[in-house]
Amino acid sequence: MHEVCGPGAVTFAAIVAAKAGGTVLWVREGWLPEALHPPGLAAFLDPARVLVARTDNQTDSLAVAEEALKDGVVSLVVIEITRPLDLREGRRLQLAAKAGGAMGLCLIPEGMGSNATETRWRAAPVFDPEHGDSTLMRWEIIKNKSGTFGAWHVRWDEQAHRLHVVSPVGERPGSAGSGA
Repeated sequence: MHEVCGPGAVTFAAIVAAKAGGTVLWVREGWLPEALHPPGLAAFLDPARVLVARTDNQTDSLAVAEEALKDGVVSLVVIEITRPLDLREGRRLQLAAKAGGAMGLCLIPEGMGSNATETRWRAAPVFDPEHGDSTLMRWEIIKNKSGTFGAWHVRWDEQAHRLHVVSPVGERPGSAGSGA
């Protein structure tokens, strides 16, 4: 189980889904005002691979996610979290993912997270004056049980369906800040 927060969390999840292959189950509470529209993910993956489950509350969302992870039929379960998970809930999801050989990703509000999670990321768009779009993102790992921390600027290549790691402006070869 992994977590992501920040304004780029949905894009982060879409890219993880694209790289996971197979079917993706996206679990969210039905009362949330926004709606996930799978055709909106077409830049990242085939919308036909995305199943959306709308539940009445977070308890139901956790139950659906746990069963899907444990079953192993889907390659990725994305669950939108609206309240903090306690250690028991986080551990149950982690054990279910391990049992089913699937990956779980929780989209969490900033500052919220489970102690049971393997990694926690913060994802945010970065203004890129060179390209004038919002595809440049900053992904920062803020919790990692394996010990590695860092931040990367990344850009999704829609045609190649792959992620490029982009050096920050001051560190690009030939840039004014690099001394080259």
